[in-house]
Amino acid sequence: MAAASVTSPWLLRKAFQALAFSQPLHTNKHLSFYGNLCSFPFQYPLRSSGLCHIAQVIKGDNDVLLKGVGDKSAIEEVKHILDTARRAATRREVFHTDFLTPPVLKESMIVLQKLADVKAVAQGGYPQAERCRLSIGHSEVLTNDPNVVAAINISGNFSFQPCSHGDFLGAILGKGIAREKLGDIILQGEKGAHVLIVPELVDFLMSTLDKVANVSVSCTQIPLLALEYEPPRTQSFKTVEASLRVDALASAGFKILDLN
Repeated sequence: MAAASVTSPWLLRKAFQALAFSQPLHTNKHLSFYGNLCSFPFQYPLRSSGLCHIAQVIKGDNDVLLKGVGDKSAIEEVKHILDTARRAATRREVFHTDFLTPPVLKESMIVLQKLADVKAVAQGGYPQAERCRLSIGHSEVLTNDPNVVAAINISGNFSFQPCSHGDFLGAILGKGIAREKLGDIILQGEKGAHVLIVPELVDFLMSTLDKVANVSVSCTQIPLLALEYEPPRTQSFKTVEASLRVDALASAGFKILDLN
């Protein structure tokens, strides 16, 4: 009985050791499996961070959109406007640009039309405006804002010294106002000119501008509806074309204009 009592623990220890040494292959198999899982992010670094991945996608989208810009001199400004549009859509806010040149305005509108959930409205103060501000925002929050463009009437006696567009522009820029803060300048002949400007500089310009060239002037703010401008000239004609395609009709129009 004593021998049996001694032998039993010994046998139990041997059995336990045999069982323990029989497991390494099974355990190593699982370690290898988890090791492969841990190495996955390092093989695909862009997928290890959602933020970095999104940034790469946005950058790629920007590159694709900017490739369609026809006027290469406008790319930098269009890129800035594109970034502004993305912020506006994300924050559901409305951003307003400065006054843009016609090429930048055109290219920006083409690019922004390709973005989902982004709306852009061009406002220059009157329908024929060449220089306009863009109001950019999420399609659910953007509406026309008449307060982004203001008008100033510059009046004086220009009967004996007519002033050109450049004279008015030079006088305003001479007060330290940047060109991008100014819209169109609509000449009014002997009476002076109407100037479109950002609202925050209205008071400054009215208090500082007292001369254009050698002509003394006074400045007053006027509503946009009081602007006096020449409506676009149109010419009506009749033509018979074999096709209603736009290029055929446009070609007919240019032929008529060439004959005149």
